Amino acid sequence: MEKIDFKKGLPDLYRPPADRFVSVDVPAMQFVKIDGKGDPNTAPAYRLAIEWLYTVSYAMKFAAKAAKGKDYVVPPLEGLWWADDPADFVARLKEHWCWTMMIMAPEFIDRPLFEAAVEKAKKKLGAPPASLRFERLEEGTSLQILHVGSYDDEAPVLAKLHGEEMPSQGLAFAGPHHEIYLSDARKTEPTKLRTILRPPGKSAPKAKR
Repeated sequence: MEKIDFKKGLPDLYRPPADRFVSVDVPAMQFVKIDGKGDPNTAPAYRLAIEWLYTVSYAMKFAAKAAKGKDYVVPPLEGLWWADDPADFVARLKEHWCWTMMIMAPEFIDRPLFEAAVEKAKKKLGAPPASLRFERLEEGTSLQILHVGSYDDEAPVLAKLHGEEMPSQGLAFAGPHHEIYLSDARKTEPTKLRTILRPPGKSAPKAKR
């Protein structure tokens, strides 16, 4: 049985360059998602969300292999990030950050498989987070770049994105800041972490004359 690895099979989505931003048309994809708020380094809700996402995702993977004859590598963890006050996000006041953590599910994963995976996870983890859900995300046109290094060292890259790249292309932000984590932060040195930064964009409104 062939094991599908989406990071290899979808290079436009998972292999951006590290030296420049590139435009990518992101197709609608389905995800297991959980919302939360607070510093991801200290908030218990964040650790619980990650545990639930991986437990459900692996349960779906094994169920799909048994029931549908399809095997795949569980895709990387992703996060949508924002703050009620945008200044708190720019200033990295993480205790005020809001987030949606998520893991992509292949199109052959259906809702019954998701619901069965949740029931299986309950036996291990207890009651699920209230925001746990299975839904599609449509981002469309986005800019993306590979950041190599600590999460806290993303600021210069994001400053260039905000101040140069998006304005030069006539784009404005169309949703929360999006990150895709290609490295396991528990096992990787901060200087070697590989993270895709992918903000969705839309045409910026033209200035009135």
